Amino acid sequence: MFIWIACPAVVLLALFFLFPYFLQDVHFVLSKLKTRRRLLKYMQTNYSILDRFLDVVKTQPEKPFIHFRDETFTYREADELSNKAARVFLQSGFVKVGDTVALFVSNEPLFVWLWLGLAKIGCSAAFLNYNVRSKSLLHCFSCSGASALVAAAELQDAVEEVLPSLLEQQVTVFILSDKSRTAGVESFKDKMSQASSEPLPKHLRSHLSFQSPAVYIYTSGTTGLPKAAVITYSKLWALVWLLSLSGINSKDVIYVCLPLYHSTGFVGITGAIDQGITVALRSKFSASQFWDDCRKYNVTVIQYIGEIMRYLCNTPKKVNDQSHQVRLAVGNGIRADVWREFVHRFGNVQIREIYGATEGNIILMNYSGKIGAIGRDSFLHRHFHPYALIKYDIVKGEPLRDSSGFCIEAAKGEPGLLVSEISMRTPFLGYVRDLQQTERKKLRDVFKKGDVYFNTGDLMCIDEDNFIYFQDRVGDTFRWKGENVATTEVADVITLADCIKEANVYGVKVPGQEGRAGMAAVALRDGLNFDSADVFKHVENFLPAYARPRFLRIQGSLDVTGTFKHLKVKLTEEGFNPNQITDPLFFLDEKEKDYVPLTPDVFNSVTSGKIKI
Repeated sequence: MFIWIACPAVVLLALFFLFPYFLQDVHFVLSKLKTRRRLLKYMQTNYSILDRFLDVVKTQPEKPFIHFRDETFTYREADELSNKAARVFLQSGFVKVGDTVALFVSNEPLFVWLWLGLAKIGCSAAFLNYNVRSKSLLHCFSCSGASALVAAAELQDAVEEVLPSLLEQQVTVFILSDKSRTAGVESFKDKMSQASSEPLPKHLRSHLSFQSPAVYIYTSGTTGLPKAAVITYSKLWALVWLLSLSGINSKDVIYVCLPLYHSTGFVGITGAIDQGITVALRSKFSASQFWDDCRKYNVTVIQYIGEIMRYLCNTPKKVNDQSHQVRLAVGNGIRADVWREFVHRFGNVQIREIYGATEGNIILMNYSGKIGAIGRDSFLHRHFHPYALIKYDIVKGEPLRDSSGFCIEAAKGEPGLLVSEISMRTPFLGYVRDLQQTERKKLRDVFKKGDVYFNTGDLMCIDEDNFIYFQDRVGDTFRWKGENVATTEVADVITLADCIKEANVYGVKVPGQEGRAGMAAVALRDGLNFDSADVFKHVENFLPAYARPRFLRIQGSLDVTGTFKHLKVKLTEEGFNPNQITDPLFFLDEKEKDYVPLTPDVFNSVTSGKIKI
């Protein structure tokens, strides 16, 4: 009897040691399947995120919805204010049920009221990046197909710059101020204060389905003009549930300081609605005010993206660094060294690293807490959501294919391009009014004739324990001396040098040389000078010869997108010519074992081939 009872226990114990993450893998897949069943249930009744909001208003009307500065808005107040916004749109006569309206608004509660108001009258919203200007602004507006534009008062100058073009297209422009100073521009706030707060009839949105566009969210535009990704009501639910999959619950308070025009910031709002919880909203990320805000609003969940966590770690240390209630951080783009430093300094905050593009059809999540990983590769996940890492030719810029014309899966430990099967379960909706760019994201005949996969454009690597690690963007990885150089890995190493705070690595063309030579734009730590010899020694010790940046460019600060991603295109185009660049430039001199000033003479010697690199 004892042996009969003990055997299963021994088997289970052995399985646990052989497959220590199996139960976590199963739990994650079951959670995703549960959300899938929930989505199918909602589809039957056309239950949208707006319906969820209205239900929360009924069940807990006085629950704080948004804290903003020193103001607090309850769910009831949010409902009434969004009713007013909806009525302004309808009563203006310029916005009809089913139209698209572009929001050119920074982080403030009114952004949320406008979006909710538009949803209540069956309209979709296009979220414009409030940093774009001129031609880029016109491009973003036009590709959404919007008939009206709502802009914040502080952005009126940017609107007036393109106003003639907008009026020529018969676009209605609203400014969020009490009075308009410009002919052809409608004031919004004064009309909103006078509008009724009574509920809107549901029939105004009866034409909507789960396949209808809820919002349009733009790509960051790191490699060109932003593209508008279609977020249907079905896709919006999938994004919303990322927070519940991450471990957020109905008792949390979430801090949103990321732009609401970006999917991560917007999901902070919609995820809060789903859970019926409170949002502490900030107009803009501030490293110096971050933890004070968390303490002020009793925040338990924070969001991050790009370089935010590193910015927090770079702030001066304080005795109250661990005096807060934050238990969970959800986001993407945290480096392994920053992860360790963040947890060591700010306490036992659970990190949920997520991988996924706004327009993509695949989501990865590091639910195991493995530092540096973005997710796990399990046969269960692949079964329900087929994806693969395939071999990629950096030089040709395309996947490698075998003699039959099909793609080749990358081996364990080998970098490969992440692709995800496009199917009814995992659709790719593409970009609005841009069939060419939509088609470019599709890979056909990947493993069999007729199959179609979404090309993420990201190189990944799977280790022996089946953890997935981000390597680089395919456009960022370059080839030098017959080797592939991953810019993110080089940047991680460079920023470990004592004097360097931040690094943006890219490849530059050198006359007479094949491939691209490594170059890094760097920002120095406060109060420190560039220690050229120390940086040389550092890269020599930690990077192979082909990966060492040949050129360094010292900048006061590095240009980033609104979501803290480094911009490389302009830097790449500018190259390393000291006659055209005013920033200090340095050249890796292996004879001197130092980074020496890149003078016009040195530049001429490099470009003429006198100095071999």
